[in-house]
Amino acid sequence: MTTNTISNSRSISQRATAGLISLLIGVSMVFAVGLSHISAVHNAAHDTRHAIGFPCH
Repeated sequence: MTTNTISNSRSISQRATAGLISLLIGVSMVFAVGLSHISAVHNAAHDTRHAIGFPCH
């Protein structure tokens, strides 16, 4: 019998790259919503935006 093992370890650079990309996407989303002039988007994110200290007015 043989057992196949799957290695879930990734190199540090791959994890750092994935983390950096995720951070950039998240920051882009916050600023896209924060600077949006569409009232539906503004109202949907209004309370969250103020909770994290992002000015919207």
